Amino acid sequence: MSVFSHLDDSGRPVMVDVGKKKPTLREAEAEALVRLSRKVLDSMIEGKNAKGDVLRVAEIAGIMGAKRTPELVPLCHSIRLDHVSVVCELDEIEATARVRCTARGTEVTGVEMEAMTGVSVAALTLYDMCKGIDKGITIERIRLLRKSGGRSGEYRAEDRV
Repeated sequence: MSVFSHLDDSGRPVMVDVGKKKPTLREAEAEALVRLSRKVLDSMIEGKNAKGDVLRVAEIAGIMGAKRTPELVPLCHSIRLDHVSVVCELDEIEATARVRCTARGTEVTGVEMEAMTGVSVAALTLYDMCKGIDKGITIERIRLLRKSGGRSGEYRAEDRV
């Protein structure tokens, strides 16, 4: 048997069989850090981006991304999400935007990938909306902060801020 749940004994990719699992409440939170130039940060603070309210558009895009996770990640199950929230916050001192996504659902499989996809799409949207000002924006540290529910139980990143 393969040590990877998405590979069969011959090494071929398969979708994990979750048919016999019982639904449980699952929640996950992920984050991404987007490093900005001072010029980009100032345009966001002053609301002077020609494309609109960058942070709010990124939050909506992140929610949409979380909902479309199985279309983007090939072996991810289609699940019903009960809740998704995305919050983008600026740190004026560090010149960064912190993006957080929380996903929740009562399902037979976890919602970590939905939270991770949510922050990824939101971060990409920030880049897209601001690349006209500076193409040097970087997306850093996309990671899972915490998850609960399911067979593997609780997880919390050790250095969670």
